[in-house]
Amino acid sequence: MGTQHTDTDRDTAVRAPAVAGQFYPGDAEKLSAALEAFFRDAEPAGSERPLAVVVPHAGYIFSGQITADAYNQARPFTYRTIVILGTNHTKAGFRNVGIYPGAGMRTPLGTLAVDQALAEQLIASCEDCIYRAAVHEKEHSVEVQLPFIQYAFPGIDILPVVVGTAEEAMCLRFGESLGRLLQDRDALIVASSDLSHYPAYEAAGPVDRDTLRSLESLNPRVFHQAVNAPPEPPVSNLYTRACGEGPILAAMAAARELGATAAIPVSYANSGDVLIGDRDRVVGYGAVVFVAGQRKTADETEALAEPAPAPAPGPLSPDHRRSLLAFARKTIHQFLTSDTVPVARGFDPVLWGNQGAFVTLRIQDQLRGCVGHVDEDLPLCRVVGNMALQAAFGDHRFSPVSLEEFPRLEIEISALTPFTEIRKVGDIRVGTDGVMLKKGERKAVFLPEVPVTMGWDREMLLDELCLKAGLAPGSWRKGASLYCFQSTKFQESDFQ
Repeated sequence: MGTQHTDTDRDTAVRAPAVAGQFYPGDAEKLSAALEAFFRDAEPAGSERPLAVVVPHAGYIFSGQITADAYNQARPFTYRTIVILGTNHTKAGFRNVGIYPGAGMRTPLGTLAVDQALAEQLIASCEDCIYRAAVHEKEHSVEVQLPFIQYAFPGIDILPVVVGTAEEAMCLRFGESLGRLLQDRDALIVASSDLSHYPAYEAAGPVDRDTLRSLESLNPRVFHQAVNAPPEPPVSNLYTRACGEGPILAAMAAARELGATAAIPVSYANSGDVLIGDRDRVVGYGAVVFVAGQRKTADETEALAEPAPAPAPGPLSPDHRRSLLAFARKTIHQFLTSDTVPVARGFDPVLWGNQGAFVTLRIQDQLRGCVGHVDEDLPLCRVVGNMALQAAFGDHRFSPVSLEEFPRLEIEISALTPFTEIRKVGDIRVGTDGVMLKKGERKAVFLPEVPVTMGWDREMLLDELCLKAGLAPGSWRKGASLYCFQSTKFQESDFQ
């Protein structure tokens, strides 16, 4: 064993939260609400007891649901200690395994005690491990796991670890030492890692699915090679395929020592799947469990399934309409209570068709917000969730919706048909057709019911479109493009 083991002595310090209010809610009530929402929607647990899990470590609004999917696999089972393997974001040049030497770590939900006896045993048995408080001070990859652990495993002890490098030999040595130490100890190992950084949405899925398939091999060398091999064909702006490669390598080695026979991907998403996500630059998130049970093939694992082609927009049944309205309400409520948003999943295939929509909010027949997305480039279910957020919190004509107002909101959705360019103004059917005007970089849209409500004729409608687009009245007469569409409108009161 090396002389570096006593680099930092053990102490009684409790680490204060460093990223509360940034990566996750800093308010205990909102944090609890976020965790409750994520676990309520989490993937059901399998029958096998996880030995280790791979979880994301991004902001909860982006990756919280995938993180809950992973922890929910372990939640029905009993553990004495959870070993958290974080990656090193903050201390360049640190190439060992940094064990937190203090007595505990605090979050807005309270303090988790560190299993200091296990820490001492690990220091004594692994030449790569040292006490190093400094690598934990601002490290978010460990901290963001703590509230999930507090919610799913109240009262459990933890061992916070930062794996300083993804050097394969070191990670495997450490992982094997950890696995031997945890024999008969009822511990869960958590490997904290996001997946791809920062390709476009369409490129991220194939890259991340390849990474997850390499984990299914349960072979550290196969995973290491997959993560470090350039993808074919090349992917622009791909900075890494797994920013927690070291923790995953170590967790895999430890799980194998503990008898793992299968690595099972549970769920996958990237930041572009989130209602507020930017699809030009995404980060991938995967939930994986290592178990001593039956191996699943990629074809049997839903998380690795290629996304189905977007279906053509179809008629919306009453159940479809209820589902969309419920998701709009859920989205607004979850943001109000937890500063997070739900992931769109579990919808009928019809609702995954690319389709534009408006969401309108009213209180006692008074408009409280209305925002739409007219491009046919996103699934209808995601558009509805996003537009519900924008109508409640991003319509600059109104103040953001408050929690006190929320019960009185009436939510209305207008699902749009494809847009058809019109050549003659006289073809516009006022009250039947919605109209979009484009001129240069300016664009404006009115739903079919707007001119009826306002008492406008066709020319007044077009003049008002010009004003809405920031153009002078009459600008539609020359150089403007006009498009018509229809909408299927439904609201919550239709089903009360």
